[in-house]
Amino acid sequence: MKQDSTRNIAYTVDCEDYVHVVKFNPFDSGDASSLIAYGGNNYVVIGTCRFQEEDAEVEGMQYKTLRTFHHGIRVDAIAWSPETRLDAIPPQIRFCTAASDRKLRLFTSDLQDKNEFKTFDGHSDYINDLVFAPNEGQEVASVSDDHTCRVWDLEGNEKAHFVLRSPGMSVCWHPEEAFKLMVAEKNGTIRFYDLITQQAILSLECEQTPLMSADWCLKNTLKIGAVAGSDWLIWDITRSSYPQDKRPVHVDRARLFRWSRVNENLFATTGYPGKTTTQLLVHHLGHPQPILTGTAAVGSGLTWHRTLPLCAVGGDHKIFFWVTEM
Repeated sequence: MKQDSTRNIAYTVDCEDYVHVVKFNPFDSGDASSLIAYGGNNYVVIGTCRFQEEDAEVEGMQYKTLRTFHHGIRVDAIAWSPETRLDAIPPQIRFCTAASDRKLRLFTSDLQDKNEFKTFDGHSDYINDLVFAPNEGQEVASVSDDHTCRVWDLEGNEKAHFVLRSPGMSVCWHPEEAFKLMVAEKNGTIRFYDLITQQAILSLECEQTPLMSADWCLKNTLKIGAVAGSDWLIWDITRSSYPQDKRPVHVDRARLFRWSRVNENLFATTGYPGKTTTQLLVHHLGHPQPILTGTAAVGSGLTWHRTLPLCAVGGDHKIFFWVTEM
């Protein structure tokens, strides 16, 4: 099932509902397969994927659903906990969701009898993004249209609260320095906070709006990427608070930006779900043009595989996967 043209979807998984958000587990779960979570109108599905690009014995792609969690309301964002382990006895699955009722829900399951969830209340408007602390997984940060970034413990207690100047669109946790948090605001400002002093330590400026999505490059943590208006923008935080590189990419406004997890020069952007097709573009900083163009009837969510140059987008009763070259 190798791609023969840039537009071809490499693999698809059929789903029971519209997929609003899809997320590969970014942490090693102790299993050869990759965990993937996707959210629909009232449920979250956890499954495993294995691709021929990583295992010669797999033909194309193998997908298996591990468990479906009833959610009761539309899922808007999903974050994986680093405490998720498939090699533990019993296994532990832990993830957190943001929903359209302005609540966070923390799910913990052993894939057998134990299925618990806790609700975190506090945001007064739509929650746009959330992330677990990457080392211990004992805290969750979330950003909202209510102009706040909040940090919670796993009991749902608020540990920190940052007042923003506009809606919070993206939040990322530094992979090595557990006290550093990045928050991207719709007004085009990206701020870095020190969780110990609870102060802003650095800020970057897009100089254009609306900023819809930003991401911290895990292969090179000096690099930050974002989409604002119809452009992508890249910063080197040691050089300037203004972008070093930017390019117009999506005619109708860009929606999401995600760095590849395997190559610091590779990233993907999506356009807004339009009347007909949404566009996925994969970019390489060494190439003037996108190296892959994907289209899906309607798309939402964007996620990269932990160890492969492979990304996925949700859609109408499907998840679409594209494989790109390094």
